[in-house]
Amino acid sequence: MSTIIQYVLYLAILIVLAIPLGAYISKVMNGEKTFLSKILTPCENLVYRIMRVDKAEQMTWKKYAVSVLVFSGVGLVFLFLLQLLQGVLPGNPQHLSGVKWDLAFNTSASFITNTNWQAYSGESTLSYLTQALGLTVQNFVSAATGIAVLFALIRGFIKVKSTGLGSFWVDLTRIVVHILLPLNLVISLLLVGGGVIQNLKISETVSLVEPIAVSAEGEILKDAVIDLDTATVTVDGEIFSDAQIVTEQFVPMGPAASQVAIKQTGTNGGGYMGVNSAHPLENPNAFTNLIEMISLLLIPAALCFTFGSAVKNKKQGIAIFMAMFLCLVVALGCIAVSEQVGTSQLAQNGTVNTSMIEQAGGNMEGKETRFGIAASSTWAAFTTAASNGSVNSMHDSYTPLGGMVTMLLMQLGEVIFGGVGCGLYGMLAFAILAVFIAGLMVGRTPEFLGKKIEPYEMKWSVLVCLATPIAILVGSGLAAVVPSVMDSLNNSGAHGFSEMLYAYSSCGGNNGSAFAGFNANTVFLNVSLGLVMLFVRFLPIIGTLAIAGSLAGKKKIATTAGTLSTTNGMFVFLLIVVVFLIGALSFFPALALGPLAEFFGSIA
Repeated sequence: MSTIIQYVLYLAILIVLAIPLGAYISKVMNGEKTFLSKILTPCENLVYRIMRVDKAEQMTWKKYAVSVLVFSGVGLVFLFLLQLLQGVLPGNPQHLSGVKWDLAFNTSASFITNTNWQAYSGESTLSYLTQALGLTVQNFVSAATGIAVLFALIRGFIKVKSTGLGSFWVDLTRIVVHILLPLNLVISLLLVGGGVIQNLKISETVSLVEPIAVSAEGEILKDAVIDLDTATVTVDGEIFSDAQIVTEQFVPMGPAASQVAIKQTGTNGGGYMGVNSAHPLENPNAFTNLIEMISLLLIPAALCFTFGSAVKNKKQGIAIFMAMFLCLVVALGCIAVSEQVGTSQLAQNGTVNTSMIEQAGGNMEGKETRFGIAASSTWAAFTTAASNGSVNSMHDSYTPLGGMVTMLLMQLGEVIFGGVGCGLYGMLAFAILAVFIAGLMVGRTPEFLGKKIEPYEMKWSVLVCLATPIAILVGSGLAAVVPSVMDSLNNSGAHGFSEMLYAYSSCGGNNGSAFAGFNANTVFLNVSLGLVMLFVRFLPIIGTLAIAGSLAGKKKIATTAGTLSTTNGMFVFLLIVVVFLIGALSFFPALALGPLAEFFGSIA
């Protein structure tokens, strides 16, 4: 019962915080005054003067799209060069060398697309300057870009016989100055107060409380007897001459809290440490875990209520929210039950106690004991639903069905809340498909929010919805026939295939998480995964803006008794069915070769 209360509490806190934040975002994007306007509006206007931006400009969808592409392209080149040259740049107290070109390309593509896939360990690969000026900045602006495109689409629904969708530069500035900066300042302070590191000190080396012995193969010798005076290691009376005695530990330092905050709220996911929020210096306790976990879905959930307010139809925003929320609850339930029950191999025919009596129970492999199964399962569902990718446990160690659900949430097209902005405009593309299908079923012209849905919108909506399946299936299919990819797998058989499929699902779903153990730092994987991330980010953006431009030029259609309601339970159900028809069925053959094959093999 206490575990169920924990799950309900997480979801309840999310909703309670999302509603007022949604109202605040709506006011900001409409140019209305808020309680922070006196402080932030002068900063906003200063940016306009420096950039020579016309606040009243109304861009066509093509100009808006070009602005997005140029801005992202400049960010890609800047971050790429910053990594290559970090060895000769300041802000590098550890004297780290420049990053290889293929890894630099992959990381640049990852962060400008809001994916934050990481084929490296941040604390040992990137300098403080690269982390702060490169990654953290892109965490802000890539998130703001997604929200900006969403509002261009919202204006498409609102405007009548118009060609203007607002200014990308104005939208970008307002989102960063009024929403992301103040929100993440508060979260950063909470995280620092909770124990997350935030400094510019060089990494430290500290003495271990108790030395450990490591074999030549890198395995810890658990039952070793260590004699520091003679530097000998003995196990069961046998001396290990090639064993190493470890007496010191490397402790990374740096500006972690500021990057952790925006990595969560911006659905970026790129951790400061290699093991992300499973690291005790990035997520030390239950308090920081709650803050970081709620931040995962806070803005995506809030934008649903913002959408309803912006289109003057709050019921529509609630309907979209409910479709996402119900899918999330089902996914969370599947992961929670699967991890709590564990597997028959784990129980070893009753030899191992997997009950919940005076212990965590279930499958605790790959999970931090300070969080347990409930917090780990909730985080796993939230981060893959949000296309965030940050982790506080290793998804590679989840049960076959638990790991499959996290994979499926990404494969659905990052629309179960999804990334900030991009999740909602992706779901709206599915809503357009649902309206069109419903219209065909009842023999009426499809309409959505008073705008007629015609072939032009349908073609682009199909491309937006199919971009993720195309990228994932084509990418993973090509990788499956490349012999060198086998060397990157940590496991063989069905689980090994799942590792590779998860990697392409993560990059194709703009997520960034991985099955731990998969070595993606090869030339082929860095380049192919980077191209997948770029394709699945910018094709939907172009498609969304094309739809927005077309809708803005149309007149409003009066609602009649025969108009299909898009705010009732029937439409919510239809929308969920359409999402799963396109997402789940597209990936069923691939899932059958990976997690499903592993599951049925485990019960055979």
